[in-house]
Amino acid sequence: MKTSIFLSYPKPFTKQQEQFVDMLSKYLSERGLEPRTLGVTDYDMDAPLKAIRRLMLESNGLLAIAFRRSYVETGVSKPQSDINEKETDISNFWLTSPYCHIEPAMAFQLGLPVLILREKGVLADGILEKGVLGTYMPEFSLENPFEEYFQSSEFLSLIGKWEGYVRTVVEKKGNPPQLF
Repeated sequence: MKTSIFLSYPKPFTKQQEQFVDMLSKYLSERGLEPRTLGVTDYDMDAPLKAIRRLMLESNGLLAIAFRRSYVETGVSKPQSDINEKETDISNFWLTSPYCHIEPAMAFQLGLPVLILREKGVLADGILEKGVLGTYMPEFSLENPFEEYFQSSEFLSLIGKWEGYVRTVVEKKGNPPQLF
């Protein structure tokens, strides 16, 4: 039996994004993990957050892919700030789906291991800021061959560490509660 993990990503809108998900899903499956995604492998009639929570409770870790979703051609963060905050130019950046923030935060609150892969150019804010989860957040480019990325020492090291945490969750879930 494979180990259930929550695979979070916005619905791909390019073939490259679709291929990246397929290749990552295949990689995870070959490692004995069962990637589950609401609306793709699992369906629920409840409100999305309730359905996400239910699926997360059945999972042993979360891997999120923060794909490019909306392009900001010209933008400013904190415009006309009149306190100690600086305006920040966010022109020529991409935003991802809000669920790429919500689902990892929910997994973190449940104590699940979280790994977020951020596509190059996606604005690093919210949970996508480096250091927020305490783990290194790799950035990938869909312009490079996927095989190279999935064989890189960076990817293999990070996914291996995350996978170890996932297997620890599986082990601990099987243990009875300790009263001493």
